[in-house]
Amino acid sequence: MAQKHIATVHPLPSSVLHNSVEVRSQYTRAAAKMATQFVSRKLRSFNRKTAAVTDVAQVQGGH
Repeated sequence: MAQKHIATVHPLPSSVLHNSVEVRSQYTRAAAKMATQFVSRKLRSFNRKTAAVTDVAQVQGGH
């Protein structure tokens, strides 16, 4: 069974697909968005761990 794979999130008209600058910028925007989400997830995770460690330290006598 053949599947049609679309390279971009929003299919573009063929006239734009031949314009590599537009395609590249679309991929760049998508990659930047994914990288931003990844970094923000890591920061949230790190902040949660830091908060947990701080809470434990305060319970143990505030080292």
